[in-house]
Amino acid sequence: MSDFMLPDIGEGIVECEVVEWRVSEGDEIAEDQPVVEVMTDKALVEITAPEAGRVTRLYVAKGEVAKVHAPLFAYQAHGEEGGTADEVEPPRPAAREQDELASPAAEAPPPAASSSSPAATPAADPKPKDFILPDIGEGIVECEVVEWRVAEGEAIEEDQPLVDVMTDKALVEITAPEAGTVSKLYVPKGDIAKVHAPLFAYVPTLAEGGEESTVTQASGTETGVAQTPERRESVAPAASGGRGPYGRIPASPAVRRLVREHGLPLESIEGSGKDGRVLKEDVLRYLEGAPLQHGQVEQDQARPARSEASLQAMEQPRQEEGEVRVEPIRGVRAVMARRMVESASTIPHFQYGEEIDVTELLALRERLKPVAEGQQVRLTLMPFFMKALALAVREEPILNARLNAEVTEIHYLPSVNVGMAVDSRSGLIVPNVKQVERRSVLEVAREIQRLTADAREGRVSQEDLKGGTISISNIGAFGGTYAAPIINAPELAIVAIGKSQWLPRFDDQGEVVRRAIMTVTWAGDHRVIDGGTIARFCNAWKGYLESPETMLLHLG
Repeated sequence: MSDFMLPDIGEGIVECEVVEWRVSEGDEIAEDQPVVEVMTDKALVEITAPEAGRVTRLYVAKGEVAKVHAPLFAYQAHGEEGGTADEVEPPRPAAREQDELASPAAEAPPPAASSSSPAATPAADPKPKDFILPDIGEGIVECEVVEWRVAEGEAIEEDQPLVDVMTDKALVEITAPEAGTVSKLYVPKGDIAKVHAPLFAYVPTLAEGGEESTVTQASGTETGVAQTPERRESVAPAASGGRGPYGRIPASPAVRRLVREHGLPLESIEGSGKDGRVLKEDVLRYLEGAPLQHGQVEQDQARPARSEASLQAMEQPRQEEGEVRVEPIRGVRAVMARRMVESASTIPHFQYGEEIDVTELLALRERLKPVAEGQQVRLTLMPFFMKALALAVREEPILNARLNAEVTEIHYLPSVNVGMAVDSRSGLIVPNVKQVERRSVLEVAREIQRLTADAREGRVSQEDLKGGTISISNIGAFGGTYAAPIINAPELAIVAIGKSQWLPRFDDQGEVVRRAIMTVTWAGDHRVIDGGTIARFCNAWKGYLESPETMLLHLG
């Protein structure tokens, strides 16, 4: 029998109300059959069955509140051994302390022993539990196992990083739900794991007062440490800078996202949860009493992340001369390949090139750099490009629009969310800065710094990848001068920015002067954007960049 854990059903959502059960205990269910409807603070969500089987228990009654990552219902899969109708149902497992909420069940005291000597009445061996891969992103149904950090038979602690998986958008770290021993790894390194399918099995550690579990036996065999609850922490790996085990500061994904949004150092926030876990309340308390450090980026508390390519290189056997090495296209690269083919084959691209004199812009940037550095922000030219873009959209709003699927309507978008192509360690991704028209240049620079750091670590949130309206590809950062970019559908335009070069130009008096010249190449959707439109838009954008002080006249 397996427990179905309520998966992540929305950003920041930690609980929901059960509106209606579509099944009853004892009912047969088919894979993907609607089982229950739950109401979050944003929408009504339908939960479906992960596989065919029979419902054995409904943990949360209609009208009650269900917790994310806690058991929602139990079922016996077809073909699963054991379990009869007369068997006593096991007690409901305790929910993990997740998403800022402490679980009362997790803090409940263990049952009293029936004998004064624990060894006199040995407890039954705990049965292995399957860890079901939860939803790890909107629309994601599978992921690639990049690296297992544990092996079968190895002892694990609650919140210990166990495996890195690669989705089509980012690298995701899966942690242990509770202490125990890994009994089986279902998906080998390099294979594909399915969402809502078993990822690994483990034997949980028994509560104190009961028989010692295989966790302490396995972890203490080689060291010879006495296997008592008091000595367990002596056999766990020592922390390397964090407050929790394995050098990692315990915090839920929602808390880490809140910390990143405010640019806070996680290690500076005192955690009030178990093992120093940082809760949402701790972050809010810190914000009330400390100034925001927007320029600081959260560092990985466990270890420096390694790229998928480097991991494969470590495992790659030495090739014979002339041997062909085959590498499957997966994750972000696979998604990029599909989207670029779709964009190039379905959108008629219109190219437009221009030169921009950025001499004055470079001088302004140099004057403002010390001010930005004083606020721990690295000031590049990109924030100015984005801000000028948002101002130019006022004159040609169709550059910030979208077509409907039937190509019968143009939807003009209310905000300018400028995407930037980043060559991340997992492939090309395009996070975007939201509402550039409402932000100052310094605020845009701070967001660019955060997104770039997250992208290069492969840990960009789903929210940062959604909602882009127009994109910039900075090929000049790699020394490129010209490019013909492909539109990031469903957007209608993208610009490729080349490197700045000091070149001779004639001034108004006909004298040759030294100027910083940058080439730009636009690609527009020719179904709605014509040459005149993109020329007028580019001229407006160019005007702001060549005379950057004019942007002050349009700041709200």
